[in-house]
Amino acid sequence: MLQRKLIQKFERRLKAQRFSVNTISNYSSALKMALKEMKQSGVKALPLELIERYINYKISEHNISHSYQRNIIAALIKYHDLVLEKNLPAEYLYPKRKQNKIPDVLSQNEVRKLFSVITNIKHKAILQTIYSGGLRMSEVLNLKVCDIDSDRMIIKIRQSKGAKDREVMLAEKLLSLLREYVTEYQPKEYLFEGQKGGKYSSRSVQQIMKRALKKSNNTKNATVHTLRHSFATHLLESGTDLRYIQEFLGHQSIQTTEKYTHVTKVGKSNANSPLDTL
Repeated sequence: MLQRKLIQKFERRLKAQRFSVNTISNYSSALKMALKEMKQSGVKALPLELIERYINYKISEHNISHSYQRNIIAALIKYHDLVLEKNLPAEYLYPKRKQNKIPDVLSQNEVRKLFSVITNIKHKAILQTIYSGGLRMSEVLNLKVCDIDSDRMIIKIRQSKGAKDREVMLAEKLLSLLREYVTEYQPKEYLFEGQKGGKYSSRSVQQIMKRALKKSNNTKNATVHTLRHSFATHLLESGTDLRYIQEFLGHQSIQTTEKYTHVTKVGKSNANSPLDTL
């Protein structure tokens, strides 16, 4: 009971500091799991040695990702600061940042084929919404019916990563599909809701993508996030300015967006030697 109250206090204080809904959820989930597995109540400060052993255990036994390790450490540091009012010098346990890998993308033909094999209108609408605006998984799941602005032809993305709202384009094809979907499913609050109401689950979206890839005979190691990468790459290939793509994706730094220049055909297949222009 006490631990639950402490975690609720943690979530309230994160919200007051303007952390995004997704980040608060990630930190809270990582904190609860860490306290449970370390058999700690969360009432007292945790010894660094115990946290270090726990991280090594999670790496060796569960092969946790770099991002999940960062979430655990960030959650514990923030919890000590905001709830226990203690300093936890655990920054040295953050994983070494990986070098930016060139993202995997699907060609436009592969995306077209992927959508063509999906017969469930709700499943198709979810994946097309992600690709149409370059949305993150959390962003599409947090969309509400009122976020679709058909007059201005935009989708409003609220409290996305970095707690900064933004607007992305609403494709004509997507609007038509969403109208069919809304007529059939009649969502009440969230645009995509589960069978019992509330937000649709990320696991379900991953399964939709996995089945569609298999059905379309696509053997690439693609995920739901690949649709976001593909959106950015296809915009760049069509000649869209990198700054606009940065805004659509919600990147704070243009350097993050520049990774797409390494996978696009623009500047490679369309490049000519300056000698030919003499």
